[in-house]
Amino acid sequence: MNQEKVIVIDFGGQYNQLVARRVRECNVYCEIYSYKTDLAEIKAMNPKGIILTGGPDSCYVDGAATCSKELFELGVPVLGLCYGAQLMNFILGGVVEKAPVREYGKTKCITSGSSELFSEVSRNTTVWMSHFDYIKEAAPGFKVVAYTADCPVAACENKEKNLYAIQFHPEVLHTVEGKTILKNFVCDICGCSGTWKMDSFVEHTVEELREKIGDGKVLLALSGGVDSSVAAGLLSRAIGKQLTCVFVDHGLLRKDEGDQVESVFGEKGDFELNFIRVNAAERYYKKLAGVEEPERKRKIIGEEFIRVFEEEAKKIGAVDYLAQGTIYPDVVESGLGGESAVIKSHHNVGGLPDFVDFKEIVEPLRNLFKDEVREVGRQLGIPEDLVSRQPFPGPGLGIRIIGEVTAEKVKIVQDADAIYREEVDKAADLYEKTNGKKAPWKPDQYFAALTNMRSVGVMGDERTYDYAVALRAVKTVDFMTAEAAEIPFAVLQTVMSRIINEVRGVNRCMYDLTSKPPGTIEME
Repeated sequence: MNQEKVIVIDFGGQYNQLVARRVRECNVYCEIYSYKTDLAEIKAMNPKGIILTGGPDSCYVDGAATCSKELFELGVPVLGLCYGAQLMNFILGGVVEKAPVREYGKTKCITSGSSELFSEVSRNTTVWMSHFDYIKEAAPGFKVVAYTADCPVAACENKEKNLYAIQFHPEVLHTVEGKTILKNFVCDICGCSGTWKMDSFVEHTVEELREKIGDGKVLLALSGGVDSSVAAGLLSRAIGKQLTCVFVDHGLLRKDEGDQVESVFGEKGDFELNFIRVNAAERYYKKLAGVEEPERKRKIIGEEFIRVFEEEAKKIGAVDYLAQGTIYPDVVESGLGGESAVIKSHHNVGGLPDFVDFKEIVEPLRNLFKDEVREVGRQLGIPEDLVSRQPFPGPGLGIRIIGEVTAEKVKIVQDADAIYREEVDKAADLYEKTNGKKAPWKPDQYFAALTNMRSVGVMGDERTYDYAVALRAVKTVDFMTAEAAEIPFAVLQTVMSRIINEVRGVNRCMYDLTSKPPGTIEME
């Protein structure tokens, strides 16, 4: 983390995490900071480059998110994206106005062959636009290096001062050559060597954990998911039996998952740690009774999680640290990593109560994205079936059940979800055996959720009034954006038939086609 670094300054853009993620794909470490971050603090980080994100404001309106002119005088290469591009030009003397034609979606862009930013990029390329305002006139000293039919300044640069502005979003996959553009900036213009790798992260993190924790005792929130498991692996390598993993079975896990977690991390597992299982389902159901608002459910689940830990800590004796599997998207989506709106509070981040009875919280994965966490797991030798496991939220089925959570609803969604995942896996495996390659439609994440809708149905010549199950399946690279997976209709039909016939209390199945954005992957 202390080597070369690129800083992303967040102005509230929806794609800020993707910007950081794309930079890390260049093997360059990157972090997101608010536009309110003091300039002296930015200078102290000694960044190799700075990227300004998009944002919802109009930069020429009073009260809009902004930055000081001095940011562009640090001698560090700066790249402005969308709002960041407009802000750069506006501050430096250009003209930014409401665009006569709004551009949104895939757009043909003509690039300059002379710009280092567009090296090895097609002269006629496809980019992703999303803007109401536009740069009518570039700032003095800037040269226009790309344009579209409706945007005269799709990109401009002041090469002498190492300032670059792009109206479109190179970080999203819809910009066909976006990765090349960002790599040109990070590696060629900023001069980053690209030496940040996961193996060095593991080595340095283990050393840091040993130094920080010393002979202290650590209590880890172990759910059995990828994040907490990798955190356990890092801590186990660093401090061994000083680590106690408490697995809180809150009754909101997938079907039979509690027993699976114990088989991996309990006495018969390969991890060098102390394992405690707490069966707290009834306790959670009582706390959640009558609660329907999703954020309130998250807060209750998060706070109860800590309360259980406090109780276990007292049984164990003196415990110095609480460890959690918080990862970077948790931090940013909770509004703690930059200026983006709070999308949802996370169990490990936004759901913590004011008082925690531990010396300090340790979060060894706090700066990593999901796919980076998986790579760390492989470096640690954690079994692939666990490392590749589908993401599962900390609040569990509590946020896959719309409305009030009850034991009856939990059983319904557990059974429906197990059937859904079984049939999708079966169909995908059959495709692979038949065609010798992975099924192109196989989702990266798929689960069943229980809606709060009940409707009339007919089963066995009798009228029913039961729940509707929503099936969710998405294709995604980094879980920051996602599209609905095109699961074959025959597979969905089989899933529907089995759920309605085998799961008591369900008489309807629906398939969720919503992409992210505008939706989230989870239902709440």
